[in-house]
Amino acid sequence: MRLILGQKAGLRLIGLALVTIIATAMPSPAGAQPALQKTLPPGSTLSIQALPNALDHGTPHRFFTINQVLAKHDAETLAPRITPVSAVVGATAIEAPGAPNPFGVVAFRAPAGLLWTKWLDLENEIAREDELLRRCRVDAETCTRGAFRFAALVSKAQAKAGRARLEVVTHSVNGAIRYISDQAQHGLPDRWTSPLATLASGMGDCEDYAILKYRVLREVGVARENLRIVLLRDTLTREAHAVLAAQADGRWFILDNRRLGFYEDKALPHYMPLFALDHEGVKLLAAPYAMRPLHESEQDEEPAAAPEARVAGSLASTTP
Repeated sequence: MRLILGQKAGLRLIGLALVTIIATAMPSPAGAQPALQKTLPPGSTLSIQALPNALDHGTPHRFFTINQVLAKHDAETLAPRITPVSAVVGATAIEAPGAPNPFGVVAFRAPAGLLWTKWLDLENEIAREDELLRRCRVDAETCTRGAFRFAALVSKAQAKAGRARLEVVTHSVNGAIRYISDQAQHGLPDRWTSPLATLASGMGDCEDYAILKYRVLREVGVARENLRIVLLRDTLTREAHAVLAAQADGRWFILDNRRLGFYEDKALPHYMPLFALDHEGVKLLAAPYAMRPLHESEQDEEPAAAPEARVAGSLASTTP
């Protein structure tokens, strides 16, 4: 019997000691008297009877449920992480906030990668085609089918000015090219084709439309600062897409192969701009704080589908 009583007393002592440790480890509210934080004199002991009194003056116990803990964990780990774009890419904005950009975004120099490689290769192809065009102007017999068709587009554009010029170019190019995916035409998920090559085949995807429009407008003298090939995400169709953004009269217009109308950037809120290609290279486009998906040109995925009636129908309510 004495052994049993001794064991019960020992268990009680251990339990109270653990409660004491937990209570003293928890932070005290402002103004509360700290519990059991005084150093005991050497050789002194803390009696069991003293523990309840000490605990009565300590920090109040705090209780929580496992559901509260899990809810806090989910809020911290599952909530969207909105990070400054400059922190993501390790770069600084190359244009001041408020600088003229389509869709009202800020431009950052994109890091070296696949887009830079594609854009530089395309610029080299365009330079070679420019030499062919120069020879064509001198000697018509050297003109290729693509060069003849390019000259016809340029002639139409030269007859207009300002917004009217942009509108005639987008409609003329849309009528000259039949949409086809890169997978169907080239057997590749994504390929950017030079203007004369696109006109020679008479086919291309959204990037090819935008590239050709860019080149025609540069040929007729539109300032390079007023042109951007924009790689974006269509949040309605959830597809990667590309358009040409051109500035006229202080406004940005979107030259789009998917639409019959002619619209300003602000009339297309479902377009999420990701990158811009221009004379300065590849730029990352973003609001000061943003999360962005990958564009198809940054990954091996299926290209955007051909324009369909459902897309035109869903956009018909948008006022140009």
